[in-house]
Amino acid sequence: MGVAEANMIGVAAGLAQTGLTSFASSFSMFAVGKAFEQVRQEVALPVNNVKICGTHAGVTTGEDGASHQVLEDLAIMRVLPNMRVIVPSDGAEAEQAIRAVAADKLPAYVRLSRMKTPLFLPADHQFEIGKISTLREGDDVTLVGLGVTTYYAAEAAELLAAEGISARVLNAACLKPLDAATLIKAARETGAIVTVEEHQRSGGLGSAVLEAIGEEAPCPVRRLGMDDRFGESGDGELLLEHFGMTAPAIAQAARELAARKS
Repeated sequence: MGVAEANMIGVAAGLAQTGLTSFASSFSMFAVGKAFEQVRQEVALPVNNVKICGTHAGVTTGEDGASHQVLEDLAIMRVLPNMRVIVPSDGAEAEQAIRAVAADKLPAYVRLSRMKTPLFLPADHQFEIGKISTLREGDDVTLVGLGVTTYYAAEAAELLAAEGISARVLNAACLKPLDAATLIKAARETGAIVTVEEHQRSGGLGSAVLEAIGEEAPCPVRRLGMDDRFGESGDGELLLEHFGMTAPAIAQAARELAARKS
């Protein structure tokens, strides 16, 4: 379809109407931003079996700069009825997530990154729609990662452990449907939560966590992400560091919350 993402979504919806499972892929900025009307009207509303795989999401799109570094897509897609929203944390989980959405009949948005990232999830890890996986147990604070930031959350837990702070690490690869039960349990047992995402602080993971725990188990929450601003051109990993989404910044936020609890 070239750069005609609105047409791409329309064709994908038409294929789904014939009984096929269809996949549509482009840069997240354009698969979501340019084609929102078609995503809403032709995929989510009629519940067509279309899987939208948005690549090059977040600031780790890097040198392409603010115009291509979509930071609003999770807010847009998770508010749509019938839409799954999935953000794998490494390549192995991405493969599992694609197989999971292919076997499912509901529309789905799978958010993928451009930057090369390590395979760090346990060998026995298994992605499940509607489930948040616990990568590390802890009692003092919970770190919730999304996509490429989950790796840095796991690194931050190691830094904190060396200081005697026990951090639970959650991998929220399925943002919708959200596993509220796991988040509520973490809020009750650790009493503090840090979320980290390469997305606007509003409308994405941090907002979803606050919504999940607010009525059942309110606790201090620190949301790390983009603070109501666009990105800029640069190396993806350096941008994550610049905007405070790597292990040192996550660990510092956790220290502050742990001290606040005390």
